Amino acid sequence: MTRAPRARRHTGIAPSGIHLLLTYQCNLECEHCFVWGGPKQTGTMTLRQMRNILDQARDLGTVEWIYFEGGEPFLYNPVLVQGVRRATRMGFRVGIVTNGYWATTVEDAVAWLRPFAGRLQDLSVSRDPYHEAPMLRGFAENAMTAAQSLGIPAGEIHIASPEATDAIASVGQLPRGESCVMFRGRAAATLADRARRRPWTDLTKCPHEDLRHPGRVHVDPLGEVHLCDGLSVGNLFRRPLVELCGTFRPDDDPVVGPLLHGGPAELVRRYDLPHSDGYADACHLCDEARMRLRGRFPEILTPDQMYGVLAQ
Repeated sequence: MTRAPRARRHTGIAPSGIHLLLTYQCNLECEHCFVWGGPKQTGTMTLRQMRNILDQARDLGTVEWIYFEGGEPFLYNPVLVQGVRRATRMGFRVGIVTNGYWATTVEDAVAWLRPFAGRLQDLSVSRDPYHEAPMLRGFAENAMTAAQSLGIPAGEIHIASPEATDAIASVGQLPRGESCVMFRGRAAATLADRARRRPWTDLTKCPHEDLRHPGRVHVDPLGEVHLCDGLSVGNLFRRPLVELCGTFRPDDDPVVGPLLHGGPAELVRRYDLPHSDGYADACHLCDEARMRLRGRFPEILTPDQMYGVLAQ
């Protein structure tokens, strides 16, 4: 009798997009920020590091898109400009995510964006109550008008209030238009109390990230490759990206495995973690569980920047 072939365990990931966290620094300190961006954050990508990462993205062979994000990437504009130029020359499609702090007038915004004309396939400008500080009033409109005049495809990103129950739950990259708060990072600490709680036992899957087949990963200035913010598959400054992606086994990972097989609730059960009865969403429970597990899995739940631990 012929035996049926054994099911093969999924090995490796093949992202089509890499989002470069050019810096953890930001001129704002938004309540919903899942990377804890702010003026006191540390970690900024150098030109050499950026070139290294882009070369590794090319070598991976599956990457089509490169996004430059932060923090706020325009804070380090010379590095951003050179990064976009290099990524374009290498044949990648390129996007930028920004809060538009630089768009003080339409004329000024045109000057800031002109180096990117003909090179960007997407400019995403955050525009919601979290970014509507008096100092930025009207800036998003200026950025959109300037982008249109230069022929740069642009759109706005809106994050709904914590109380909203009908906002879209995005998977992977944030879509244009309104999407719901993901209660991780600073949002877990500052906004979760405003949301309706759900029983922790109901939080049995990750609603926002495809951890088995990620369409994109984030790479930060320290070289960490993130499946989800603060959930690293390794450091590409220590092991090549090709090797990290090719050998990663989601089911065998001590953090990703439980999340795949039962969501944040399974992470709590697997490691017998203290917990509350209810949480704002799966990200909220996952964020709390990962905080408790950082000492046990320091190379996976890293770096400090993603967990609100600021350098002294």
